[in-house]
Amino acid sequence: MTLDLERPLRNPDLDSAPLMGKRARWLVVLGFVLPGSAQLLAGNRRFGRFGLVATAILIVGLVAAGIGLLVARVPTLTFFTNGIVLLVVQWLLFIYAVIWVMLGIDTLRLTRLVRVPSKWRVPVAMLSVLLTLVPALGAAWAGTAVGAGRNLLGDLFSGAAAVEPVDGRYNILLLGTDAGADREGLRPDSISLVSVDAKTGQSVIVGLPRDMKGAPFTEESPLKAVYPEGYCDEVNNYEIVEGGGYYCYTTGALNSLVTELEDSGSPSYDGMYSDAVSKGSSPGIEATKDAVSGTTGLEVQFYVLVNMDAFESLINALGGITIDVQERLPIGGQINEVTGELEGVEAWIEPGKQGMDGYTAQWYARSRYGSADGDYARMERQRQLQAAILEQMNPQNVLLRFQDVAAAGTELVETDIPESMLGRFVDLAAKARAHDIVNVELVPPAIDPEAPDFTVARQLVADGVAAASPQEAGAEEAE
Repeated sequence: MTLDLERPLRNPDLDSAPLMGKRARWLVVLGFVLPGSAQLLAGNRRFGRFGLVATAILIVGLVAAGIGLLVARVPTLTFFTNGIVLLVVQWLLFIYAVIWVMLGIDTLRLTRLVRVPSKWRVPVAMLSVLLTLVPALGAAWAGTAVGAGRNLLGDLFSGAAAVEPVDGRYNILLLGTDAGADREGLRPDSISLVSVDAKTGQSVIVGLPRDMKGAPFTEESPLKAVYPEGYCDEVNNYEIVEGGGYYCYTTGALNSLVTELEDSGSPSYDGMYSDAVSKGSSPGIEATKDAVSGTTGLEVQFYVLVNMDAFESLINALGGITIDVQERLPIGGQINEVTGELEGVEAWIEPGKQGMDGYTAQWYARSRYGSADGDYARMERQRQLQAAILEQMNPQNVLLRFQDVAAAGTELVETDIPESMLGRFVDLAAKARAHDIVNVELVPPAIDPEAPDFTVARQLVADGVAAASPQEAGAEEAE
């Protein structure tokens, strides 16, 4: 029996049932561990060498990617977020899926099941099918996910060149808008500036009231000549002033700039930000960047427009989120103008830690009633919701639900961040998790939105940036 079991795999004793059973099990396992080895040992050697070479290329590629992430993280991430590279990776994964299926079927043929003991035939066949389908389906799923990611990157990010940080930081304007069917024009409900240290990922988030008046423009802004004392410093709607001056249509709230620049028809804005659309932005958003830059003292480089109305699909794609609710909030409802009472409430979001689906979370962010601080509390809830989503977007969860998340992303976000900077920002996002975010709120009592002191505002931002900046070794020791 021992001699029979040691016979070569290529030319076995077909009449020895124990040998054929053991041989079949070995071929199936070897074919799974090292695709192509079964053919090299017992079948078509040329096909086996092809399978082994393909397997070796895959292993080398994975090892190289792993080493790249360890020793050159940003260039590696940048490489693998390039659209052309992702297309190549996608098709390679599909090709590998086909190769594994072909090798698996051929391995099952090589086992010669009719010569295997009857008690082993079904287990061997099932094991062979399982070990063939698992890697093949995994590769096919990965290829589909890579394709979804490639489409998302192509639709979402611009092809502009990479931009260097300003004073060691990247500054990104975050606009949250509730783009319902009844909304005319773009008036962001929440306006924040995210400033990230380019080396450590330490971040400060500056919250600006949407109704802040008189925002100053930077010296480089084309709007500085139109509003030298700040946005809508002399509101005179629909009137052309003697001497050619033209004042804005709106009341001068910070969130009205997009509508003002793009919908008012004022000749004062002719030709302004003419290259905005080609860069993935718009004149109104560029004007908002300039106003936020003037308000905070930080140069805004990019914007991210988040459609709050699309949060529902993203949150559901992530499997829901958890938020620590501080006050009881209604879902739906409106104030009766006669009685002053809240009517038509569908349900209530109760205080405490609450697991929320997309519908509930969306109402948590948009509810206008139930908060003593009114609109400022609503702004804070929207930022809290954004933070909860980022927390839920951990690698494991995103990978598990990637295609749904990618589909929701195209509805959720607009941005002018270049695709070439994705690797850098992904790396910074990972580093940011090691630090607490510093929050600066330019709201009462520190700042009065109706008559803001921008010197105080810029000092508050500077203090926040200092708190969100890496400490020098000497300073740490002195403390």
